[in-house]
Amino acid sequence: MKREYFFRLLNVFTETTFGGNQLCVFEDGSGLSTEEMQALARQFNLSETTFVLPSEKATARIRIFTTGYEMPFAGHPTLGSAEVVRSFKGTPDRISLEFAAGVVPVFADRNTWSFVAPSPPQGKERVVGTGASRKEIAELLGLDAADLLDDPVWVNMGADQLLIPVKTVQAVRRASPNSMYFPHWPQSSLGRKTAYVFAFEEGMPDRVLARYFFTMQGGGVSEDPGTGSACANLGAWLLHAGRAAPFQVIVNQGEAVHRPSRLLLTVNEKSEVMVGGSVLELGRGSIFL
Repeated sequence: MKREYFFRLLNVFTETTFGGNQLCVFEDGSGLSTEEMQALARQFNLSETTFVLPSEKATARIRIFTTGYEMPFAGHPTLGSAEVVRSFKGTPDRISLEFAAGVVPVFADRNTWSFVAPSPPQGKERVVGTGASRKEIAELLGLDAADLLDDPVWVNMGADQLLIPVKTVQAVRRASPNSMYFPHWPQSSLGRKTAYVFAFEEGMPDRVLARYFFTMQGGGVSEDPGTGSACANLGAWLLHAGRAAPFQVIVNQGEAVHRPSRLLLTVNEKSEVMVGGSVLELGRGSIFL
């Protein structure tokens, strides 16, 4: 007997049909095995697919899968999943979601959702060095060492990523990962090879242009249109760099892949890092297994 599972398609960090970061959310993943969830993520072939499950600790438990593996936490899947949970469960605008990385508070103002970033795993530092020189990291991106504003570092607010601050938005736009250096690309704790390249717009400390690159299974590099977890890591980086809380920063991403995304980074008086953005539902359907 076939089983039917209902899903929704959403865009996160945008209010337009063809902007932001795409997401598929299964309303109820109960009864699906881990292998089936992974296979469904490959079937939809989006950057992430999520599955809503019951939780004893939060409003719902969320499992997040890329086409290759499960993730402990990710930004746009958190916001998109929260919208779906509110819609079909009739929950209030303030909920909590359980991830492998911990329980994350999420709250909404109409169709704009924000999450409070989880702390790094116990015993892990928020910001650590890479062990690579500026020249080595710049070469990975087709840039010069002189383009870098500061040393690249690993930052972990639920998902560790390589952050690379550069001096100008022009350098962000010029970044072009060089496949010759793929074997030397630093790896995260999940074995991912990623790079979050960002710069402040000239004279505007509350405006950032960012790009997020990641290597794909089988080779090649892709670019993510809107990366909430990396935006949260930017908040931790700014605190580490001496920015005094509270503050807000608007991050624009997705320009180069023609899916503009707008992310709102907020760090409050307690130095809690929050990331927000609009969520747009595009459609619904079901799949039979």
